Amino acid sequence: MKHTDAFSAGDGEELAGLFREVDRLADAFAGGMREVEERKVTGADSTGRVVATALGSARLLDVRIDPRAMRDLDHVELSQAVLEAVRAAREAAAEGLNEILGGLNNGRPQPGPDDNPLTRYLDAILREAEHG
Repeated sequence: MKHTDAFSAGDGEELAGLFREVDRLADAFAGGMREVEERKVTGADSTGRVVATALGSARLLDVRIDPRAMRDLDHVELSQAVLEAVRAAREAAAEGLNEILGGLNNGRPQPGPDDNPLTRYLDAILREAEHG
């Protein structure tokens, strides 16, 4: 956020710019979440005989089991293959969400809580509210 530096330096006039930027990011996030929800991803077990399909939100849609898996695997191995395929599909969904979040931050890593320039202001507001 380009306005946070000016705001953290004490330039209160940048507050309106900060709110505009937050609105822009919120709109971009909502659009990205719609895109993620509509995306279908798949994952498979290590043999490729069990394939799971999920939405980008990680909601499971379908599990397909190759007839050879039914013949070649016992019930324990088959259940493990199903779990592996579902896990792979959900991991693919998580990767899509990470792409959206990374795009909002221009690909930079997410800052830690100590790196946020607004932290000291928010802490001061909370202290004032406590002693209010």
